[in-house]
Amino acid sequence: MKNISKVYGEQKALDSISFSVNTGEIVGFLGPNGAGKSTLMKILTTYINATEGVATVSGFNVEVDKKDVQTSVGYLPEHNPLYLDMYVKEYLTFNAGIYKTPKSRINDVIELTGLTPEAHKKIGQLSKGYRQRVGLANALLHDPSVLILDEPTTGLDPNQLVDIRHLIKNIGKDKTVFLSTHIMQEVEAICDRVIIINKGQIVADKKLKELRDDKEQTVIVEFDYRVEDAFLLKLPNAKHVKNTHDFIYEITFATGDDMRSHVFDFAHDNELKILQLNQKNASLESLFRELTS
Repeated sequence: MKNISKVYGEQKALDSISFSVNTGEIVGFLGPNGAGKSTLMKILTTYINATEGVATVSGFNVEVDKKDVQTSVGYLPEHNPLYLDMYVKEYLTFNAGIYKTPKSRINDVIELTGLTPEAHKKIGQLSKGYRQRVGLANALLHDPSVLILDEPTTGLDPNQLVDIRHLIKNIGKDKTVFLSTHIMQEVEAICDRVIIINKGQIVADKKLKELRDDKEQTVIVEFDYRVEDAFLLKLPNAKHVKNTHDFIYEITFATGDDMRSHVFDFAHDNELKILQLNQKNASLESLFRELTS
């Protein structure tokens, strides 16, 4: 994506978006409702055109080389469109004909997505989890180099979630995977990189580890008696103090450096005894709130 913008009337859904995703990367695409996630995915899959900018998939321009882009992309939209009155294998055979995919590929994707026990059933008889598997199998039929998944785990129970996560991670070993989700745990479990969009603009684009490490950290400390919050805020880079209960405090520092030694020195200099001292990593959820609030 290079300087992609999309305008609907007077509303700018995307505002000069630029990024690239490499082979073997699983990238989570996050943003609040209305941030522009689905619009961007529709541009990448040739469903709509951008107002400005250039987008390419596997080297093909999404506006000029639409057929080439469509054969390069496997797409699972948020509302997985399936023919419920068709059998699983019948549905995949129908789509394989559209892509001119060898019929041997049908059994391959059925096995890959764990559909073998349900392959003889009508799609309408399947659970939500197995319907998602059918959608993934369909997206993989033509062996695309890029997978674009819009909310792939919405509505799944915990067991189905684990299965689909493993499936996406395995697929992502030799393909480019770009997935949109509202579930923070999903990104932490599956992705190696996250792009966060807010009001049509990218507000973060980093490896997941970097996003956690370079923002802030929280140290949990328990003293042997009460300490005034203002006193603790004198610590280097301290930005927030919370007395959770009794003499236990959560001190948030605006740095990725380990601040426990500073807290220890503070206690020693002020003749305090430390009963516990732990580091608590900021969650992706709290970072997301900070970047999109």
